Amino acid sequence: MKNFKELAKNVINIEQQAITELLQYIDDSFECACQLMFNCQGRVIVIGMGKSGHIGGKIAATLASTGTPAFFVHPGEASHGDLGMITKDDVVLTISNSGETGEVLAIIPVIKRIGAKLISMTGNTTSTLAKLADTHICIKVSIEACPLGLAPTSSTTATLVMGDALAVALLNARGFTADDFALSHPGGSLGKRLLLRLSDIMHQGERLPVVNNSALIKDALVEMSLKGLGMTTVVDNNQQLVGLFTDGDLRRILDLKIDIHQDNIATVMTKSPTVAHANMLAAQALNIMEEKKINGLVIVNEQQVPIGAMNMHDLLRSGVL
Repeated sequence: MKNFKELAKNVINIEQQAITELLQYIDDSFECACQLMFNCQGRVIVIGMGKSGHIGGKIAATLASTGTPAFFVHPGEASHGDLGMITKDDVVLTISNSGETGEVLAIIPVIKRIGAKLISMTGNTTSTLAKLADTHICIKVSIEACPLGLAPTSSTTATLVMGDALAVALLNARGFTADDFALSHPGGSLGKRLLLRLSDIMHQGERLPVVNNSALIKDALVEMSLKGLGMTTVVDNNQQLVGLFTDGDLRRILDLKIDIHQDNIATVMTKSPTVAHANMLAAQALNIMEEKKINGLVIVNEQQVPIGAMNMHDLLRSGVL
């Protein structure tokens, strides 16, 4: 019986080695390719056939989402009209392990005629595609993980990794930020983590728990029960925040000789609580709460007047947590 686990480990070991071998190809040609893409006034057009095409599609998507406008064009479709998508301001990245893929070579003369810059990514530095390109990135691997040496395995992995290397190098060169990334990823939890602000999820207006610092503890407990946040803000006569009282504070005073019907909330509240501002990203608020080991935050304005409050449940419902 075949030992599937050993066979799988062998594949991973071979492909790891292929990735390590790529380091020798991060050279002047790689830097030239980065510079061409960085200076590109149009789009980066990625072209590849078969498995190289599948990898090319992913590389184009990664470039586009990290600050380098890009899209994939199938070489077969390119020969039947899609070449009209390419302009002289574009940079074309062609992918072919052999460097002799007929469908790709067939459109090179037109790309040259258009005037677009050409980058080739192949496993053969002496191939036709490598020689025709303005710069060539080598992705040669010693051996495919396929025992027959036929199915693209190590070579496609190496191509994908080299594409990631290009994308990340360009990302850093452009000063691409998390906010920039969020603009192209507004959907799902990633977009929410990067774009959602406290003003979008905080409890405000009638939903904001507030008591005066002259209130009794029992009054604060009633306010907490009504608003359901597990806390209440405490303000002075100018409506400025002076403290916070939470479920945790309530548990801590149970062992003390406190009369909730007689004692003032100011005697047991947490003074100078952690606060946030409405334009703060929800993801930043989550980091603060985790660091401080607290379950809620008060949102104040420039005058230190509470305008909102939120807790971990709000982050959970919003998809940030």
